[in-house]
Amino acid sequence: MRAEELLPDDQNQTERHGVVIRKGSVGAFLVNARAWCDPNTDAHQRTVAEQDLLALLPALRALGLFEVFTLRDPQLQRLVDQY
Repeated sequence: MRAEELLPDDQNQTERHGVVIRKGSVGAFLVNARAWCDPNTDAHQRTVAEQDLLALLPALRALGLFEVFTLRDPQLQRLVDQY
């Protein structure tokens, strides 16, 4: 399956298992995960990244992301597992 078959260019979101998934959700998770894991990220930015990560989890789970990929950072994995 190609990306445009899952979410055509003219659509910004789709729904799977009753969860709305916005275009860019996986990319946003990656950016926030890197910021959250970076020891140089200040406390406020880390808190914002964590909130954004947690908000994305329902969509990423609906996609089945964590059934295919595992997180390499143990602390990030624990955070994701808690929610």
